[in-house]
Amino acid sequence: MAKKRTARESFLLRTDPRILDALRAWANDELRSTNGQLDFILRRALRDAGRLPTKRAAPRKDD
Repeated sequence: MAKKRTARESFLLRTDPRILDALRAWANDELRSTNGQLDFILRRALRDAGRLPTKRAAPRKDD
């Protein structure tokens, strides 16, 4: 059975404490949570690289 995807998925990230401190400071400057800032950065990088997945079109209802 395929794994059902939720709206958000958790994963563990290990990084250098200096990187995490800088990310927290950047998030604070932009009034975002650390998680929100990381999501923002990842989405922007994926979009710029042409790798951001597109949303699936909603299935058509034939009436």
